[in-house]
Amino acid sequence: MRRYGSLQAEALTSVARRLVEPLPDSPVVMDVGCGAGSMSVPLVSALRDHGGGVLVLVDATPELLDAACTAARLESDGVVQVKPVLADLSSEDPLSFAGPVELIWGSRVIHHLPDQLRGVKRLVSALAPGGWLALAEGGLETRFLPWDLGVGAPGLQDRLAAARADWFVSMRENMTGTVRLPVGWNVALADAGLGEISAFSFVVDHPAPAKQLVRDWAADRLTWLAEVTSPSLHPADREALRRLLNPSDSEYVGAREDVFLLETDTVHVGRRR
Repeated sequence: MRRYGSLQAEALTSVARRLVEPLPDSPVVMDVGCGAGSMSVPLVSALRDHGGGVLVLVDATPELLDAACTAARLESDGVVQVKPVLADLSSEDPLSFAGPVELIWGSRVIHHLPDQLRGVKRLVSALAPGGWLALAEGGLETRFLPWDLGVGAPGLQDRLAAARADWFVSMRENMTGTVRLPVGWNVALADAGLGEISAFSFVVDHPAPAKQLVRDWAADRLTWLAEVTSPSLHPADREALRRLLNPSDSEYVGAREDVFLLETDTVHVGRRR
């Protein structure tokens, strides 16, 4: 998570400044599902430049929450108050502690909830009148491998993407109490009672030849993809993945000079009336 956050840092800094800029003085901002703090630090930086405020960090994993809190406090310079809260968004009432919030940020967290619309509505209920909800959900498929790797058949990443989509559908279907969300995020935000709905996208671009941090991230990403897609893949693709993930192999992804990172994430924004 820290590695990925470092690669997103420049783009997320711009996103945080864009979201904090219209807020009132000394706002309360919440980072839901903060993880290791990839957005927490940019939010603290934006709040510091805004004149100060409060950043509430929410996560269900103590180790991640501690890491995010430590990083955010180092960035705050004492101007921004950082409040960590150990809570699970899928529990009954994890947000009652916060009081009215001027901005809630959530990245790739809502789609892990059985009832996504209910989760959005609960976030909306924590907003102050006129407060903003910003959800980073969806975008374009992340690319990091050339089309022809010289290992196995060309187009491995496209087949991994298709298998990952199948895995995601299965993951959602196997959740206890899962409810489909058969609309786009703009409609979901409107159904949750928000107005002034809009969206924007940001790009993370590290072209080849990329620094070692990108190559290490690519090995992490490919390892995860191999784990979740392996049952759906052709044996030849599984063999290609074995070679790409073997540090002793000449084709090891972490040592290739043609690895890159290109992704586009979309942020969906709405305002409580």
